[in-house]
Amino acid sequence: MHQLTRFFWFCSGANFALLKRAPTESNKYFGIGATVFFTGVLAALAAGYALFTMFQSLVPAIFFGVLWGLMIFNLDRFIVSSMRKKENALAEWKLAIPRLVLAVLLALVISKPLELKMFEREINRKLDEKKTEFIAQSKANLAKGFPEIQELEAKIDTLKSEVSQAETFRDQVQREYDAERFGEKTSGTSGIVGLGTNAKKKEAQLDAAQLALDELRKRNQVRVDTLEAQIRQFIAFRQAEFEKQQPGIEGFDGLAARMDALSVLTTESSAMAMANIFIMLLFIAIETAPIFVKLISARGPYDELLELHEEKVKLFKGEKWTKAKGESEARVSYFQDTHFYATDLNKEKTNKKNKAQTEAEIAEIEEKLKKLTIPNGQ
Repeated sequence: MHQLTRFFWFCSGANFALLKRAPTESNKYFGIGATVFFTGVLAALAAGYALFTMFQSLVPAIFFGVLWGLMIFNLDRFIVSSMRKKENALAEWKLAIPRLVLAVLLALVISKPLELKMFEREINRKLDEKKTEFIAQSKANLAKGFPEIQELEAKIDTLKSEVSQAETFRDQVQREYDAERFGEKTSGTSGIVGLGTNAKKKEAQLDAAQLALDELRKRNQVRVDTLEAQIRQFIAFRQAEFEKQQPGIEGFDGLAARMDALSVLTTESSAMAMANIFIMLLFIAIETAPIFVKLISARGPYDELLELHEEKVKLFKGEKWTKAKGESEARVSYFQDTHFYATDLNKEKTNKKNKAQTEAEIAEIEEKLKKLTIPNGQ
């Protein structure tokens, strides 16, 4: 139990030495640390599920899920540990607003994959409906892409229609022949019973019609077989194209597709929309709980000790700075006091040298002027 307590203290970002001096604060930071830890666990589970949905592989999903959980854990720990309890509550809330905004964003990121998992059955049903639509649409597009099949089928229907018309004509001749034999009086028969001249003519017409029908059947059947072979070939091409698109349709199961399906479900069902909102609010409450605990809790002994420790550090820094500044000023003053004579002496030597050089230049100029003025005087 002691080790567990220390672990959750670590998760809360508390200072062990100061916290041991304030035992009444132990339970508060134990709870804060537990909340931060389990938030990281939920983040790891959510990221693992989301990555498994994308990669369809367990090893990278576990690795990156744990990595994401550790990152969220570290970020939450930093947010909580960086907050300081002040005596001015308004200023404290102002400083906490950016942390609260970040916590809400983290909660939204964490909650979405878990929402997808909770509504997995409904999402799968919606994805199956979408896949069925894609299959029907793909077949319709492929049918438009192979107009040769419709053309060949139309030719087959034409050939079959020719055979059907020949059969109809043969049946009509058969009826006339039977009526002539049995003595039925019609517009095309004599009404005499027996195989007379008219009956023999009808029989010859029937034989000719039957022969023409048999020849037409054979001829058209060859054409129909050829056309059907071509249709089967085009159907095989169409099926091959459909099979190429089939993996893409079956693979319509990624993270974006599931989020889109969840959006459609929440639009169609008010109950799912409410459940989605409640889950999101739950994760927001979990993520922001440590921050609110620190905001609403009273200023305790741990906060006093922490502020005292930080103020001591500031005072120590001020002392060191003042001491260093004084030592520096003393060294500069000493240098100026001990080196001014040498500085003035160097200045005097420089001035004398410059004066002598100037006098020499003036004498040289005067000598030149004297030489120039002698001829004029003569």
